[in-house]
Amino acid sequence: MPKHEVVSHEEWLRAREAFLVEEKAHMRRGDELAAKRRELPWEKVDKPYVFDGDAGKVTLVELFGHQTQMIVYHFMFPPEDDEGCKHCSFWADHYDGVQIHLAHRDVAFTAISRAPLAKIEKFKRRMGWKFRWVSSSGTDFNYDFQASFEDPEHAYYNFRMTHPGMHDREGISVFAREGKQVFHTYSTYARGIEVVNSTYAFLDLVPKGRDEGKEPQAWVRHHDRYED
Repeated sequence: MPKHEVVSHEEWLRAREAFLVEEKAHMRRGDELAAKRRELPWEKVDKPYVFDGDAGKVTLVELFGHQTQMIVYHFMFPPEDDEGCKHCSFWADHYDGVQIHLAHRDVAFTAISRAPLAKIEKFKRRMGWKFRWVSSSGTDFNYDFQASFEDPEHAYYNFRMTHPGMHDREGISVFAREGKQVFHTYSTYARGIEVVNSTYAFLDLVPKGRDEGKEPQAWVRHHDRYED
């Protein structure tokens, strides 16, 4: 535990009350950004994507089910690997509990990876997850939404030309549908996906914070591979 100033209760309250002003301003700014996000223009998705799911072939519009909004997590799991990315898995450990709540706010959720369905299903069973996860193998989906790249050293990622460093990167894309027509409404990548990782939200509350130093997430393991 790092050394820290220790004060009286009265001094603690004064410091906390002063910081609350900053917290409220930050929260109001977050509300403003969320409103602007909802006001962004949409683009039509006309390409007929077909994925491999546990019940057979499924189209993009069919992934919505009865909902009119959908969140897609671009899960890093290339075809040549036998298990999904440990960092994406860290995120995925948070997904099952929110499914019932999202569904009651008209939101579907699915993870999508380039790995073949058999590998996805095997890894999903190992990790004990229940959320929907389909394979985009044979489609351009992850490439079209800037989460997979032919050239990992020079590609468009996080809305700029950069060097992603690998053929797949993390991301979230959001879609809406009106009848059978699907629209792409929003995407975010890199640190933009932190908003759906509640472990980090908890860690940001405690004295040591994320305690990651210069190597963010170097500590992360698949949840069945921590030494204890």
